Amino acid sequence: MTHDGTHDSGRPSAQHGKPEIRPADVADAAVIAEIHLASRAGTMPYLPPQKRSLEEVTWWVENIVLTEGRAWLAVDGSGEVLGYAALEGDMLEQLYLRPAARRRGVGSVLLGEVMRHSPDGLSLHVFQANTGARAFYERHGFTVLDTNDGSRNMENLPDMTMRWIPGADTDPETGVGEELGSAADTR
Repeated sequence: MTHDGTHDSGRPSAQHGKPEIRPADVADAAVIAEIHLASRAGTMPYLPPQKRSLEEVTWWVENIVLTEGRAWLAVDGSGEVLGYAALEGDMLEQLYLRPAARRRGVGSVLLGEVMRHSPDGLSLHVFQANTGARAFYERHGFTVLDTNDGSRNMENLPDMTMRWIPGADTDPETGVGEELGSAADTR
C-alpha cells in the first residue's frame, strides 16, 4: 500500500531548493526502510500498529522493492534522503517522505520523476482515510477508478485505485495540470 499523505504545494520552496532525484540501489535499503516506517507512523494515525521491525522492513526493501521495480530517492543539498518512490510496471507502489520533508515540494518532484518514466500513465492504491494523499494525487491529475473494502491490502483498510493518464494539460516537469497548478500556487 502506498502513500504518506504528502501535502506539498506542488512545487519546491525556494527556502529549501529543489531536491536532487537519483535512482535508489541496495545500499539505500536501510534509509528507505527508515523513511517508510517514520512516514507511516508520523502521518497515518489510522493504520494498525506496526508489526515489522526496521530490519524486516529493510529486508523487504532490499529484496522486494528494489528488485521487482524501480525506485528513486529525493536528496537535499546536504545529502539527506528526504523521500522515495517505487514503481513496478505502471503501478506506483510507494511514495513516502520523511514527515519533516512534507509541504516542501519533495513529493511533487518525486512524483514528476515517476511520471516521466510512465509514458502510458500511472496507477496507485491509496487508503480512503488518507485524504491528504488523495488531494495531492488529484492535484497532479489522478482520478479515482475504483474503491475497495480493504480486502486487497494487508491493513484491511478501505482503499481506492487512482489513475493518471498523460495529457496536454499536464506540465511534464511537475506532473501538475495547468489549471490545477495555478490553484495550488495560491495557497
